[in-house]
Amino acid sequence: PVSSTLYGPRFLMGEVGGSVTHQCFYSITPANKHDRKYWCKIARSGICYTVISTTGYTLKSHVGRVSLEDTPQNGTFAVTMTELKKNDTGTYRCGIGTTNRDLYVSLTLTVLADASDLGPTELIHGELRGSVTILCPPGDTHSIEKRFWCKLGRNGCALIADTNGYVGKSYQGRIFITPQESSGAFKILINDLKKEDSGLYRCGTGRLSGPDSRRVVALQVTAASTLPKRPKFLSGTVGGSLSFKCHHDPKGNYEKKYLCRWKAARCTPLADADGFVHESYKGRIQIASSNQENGSYTVVMRHLREEDAGWYWCGAKNGHTEHTSSVKLHIHKEACTSQDPETSTLVKPTLSSSPAAYSTPAQRSITGLTYTAGTVTESTSTLLPAAAPGTSVTSPGKIYHESSSGESRLLPVVLPALILLIFITITIPALTKIKLQKETGK
Repeated sequence: PVSSTLYGPRFLMGEVGGSVTHQCFYSITPANKHDRKYWCKIARSGICYTVISTTGYTLKSHVGRVSLEDTPQNGTFAVTMTELKKNDTGTYRCGIGTTNRDLYVSLTLTVLADASDLGPTELIHGELRGSVTILCPPGDTHSIEKRFWCKLGRNGCALIADTNGYVGKSYQGRIFITPQESSGAFKILINDLKKEDSGLYRCGTGRLSGPDSRRVVALQVTAASTLPKRPKFLSGTVGGSLSFKCHHDPKGNYEKKYLCRWKAARCTPLADADGFVHESYKGRIQIASSNQENGSYTVVMRHLREEDAGWYWCGAKNGHTEHTSSVKLHIHKEACTSQDPETSTLVKPTLSSSPAAYSTPAQRSITGLTYTAGTVTESTSTLLPAAAPGTSVTSPGKIYHESSSGESRLLPVVLPALILLIFITITIPALTKIKLQKETGK
C-alpha cells in the first residue's frame, strides 16, 4: 500500500499489440465512491496528462483502446489498455480527485516487442541505501555462458552487468553476480540502492534475449529509508594499518560474515569470521572480533600496499539472503603532515580496542568507516604507519611546549641588546649637553 486510502501494483508489463489491465484499490468512503477517477501519463515536463477519467474524457490518441471501469461498492477501479505500442512505455498515475495532483499511485508500464517468453514477475523490495538479493532460477549446471542482469525498457533490455566483466557506470562497486550453485542457480547482489534503481529487470545466462533469461524482477526501492547516509571512501597509507566495523542485524542468525574484494561484477573472498584468509593476504588481513549483541564485526588490514586500493564489500549471509555494503579504499604513499604547529591541524591519537592498535609507537588518527549491510556511519579508526628506526612522533602537547620554550630562548639575546640601546639613547644626549655647557663657559 502506498497510502491508507489508495494502493495498487507499481509495475505493469505488456507486449506490442497486446493488452494490460491495472487495478487501483481505494477505501470505501462517500468521497472516494463519488469522486472523479483518472488515469494519466507523466510527460518529460513532469505534468501528468489525462488519458481517461470517469468524467467521460478520453485522450484522442487512445480513443478505442483504453477503458476505465469503476466499482464503488468494491472500492476498486480498473484501467485496460489494448493494442499496446512501444511508446506507451512510461510512468502513469491512477488516482482520485478533481486534479491529477490529488490522491494517486504511480506505476511503470513497460511495453516489450515480445513478452511471450517471460514468466511471472517477482516483486523485490529494497530500502534506500540498503541492499537486495535476487535469486536467479536454476539453469544449465555445465553452462560456461555469461550470466547477466539487465534493465527492461522501451528499447529492450539494457545490460547492467555480466560475468564477462562488464559493469554499468552507475553500478561500479555495488553489484555482484555470484558463481553458479550446484543447481545452476545464481544470485544478483546489489547495495547502496538508489531511487532510480526501481524498475523491471531480467537475469539469465547466454544472450539477453535467449530462452534462459525468462526471470523478470520488479525492484521497488523505498524512498523513506531508515538507513543513514554514509561516506563511501576510506583512506590509508602505504605500510600503515587500518580497522573498521561492519554491522548487521543483531537479531539475525548469519551463517557467514565475510569481507571480499570487488572487481568487474565479481567479489573475491578475502577473509571471514571463521578464520579463513586468502593466501595472498595472510598476515595482512583478518576479521578480528565479532559482537553479536551489537551486530558488528571488526576488519583489520595491515602493511597496506598501493595495490590494495579499490572496492571492498562487507557481507553477512543468511540462507539465500545476503546483506552487503561497499567502500572504496584509497592508498596514499605518504601521510600528509606538516611540522609547523601554526599551519597543521593536530589530531589527538585515539585508543582502539582492535588489534590495529598494537605494536607501533607511531599513531595518527584518520576518519574511518563503520559500515554494514546498507549502513555506514562515521567513526574514528587508527592508522598505524610503520615507524622507521630512530624516528619518533611528537605528541601535540610536546609540540606546543617546545614552541613556547623556543620563544623563551630568545630573551637572553634580545634583552642585552635592548639595554644597550637604552644606554646609548640616554648617554649621547647627556654627553652632548655637557660639551655645549663647556663651550658656552669659554
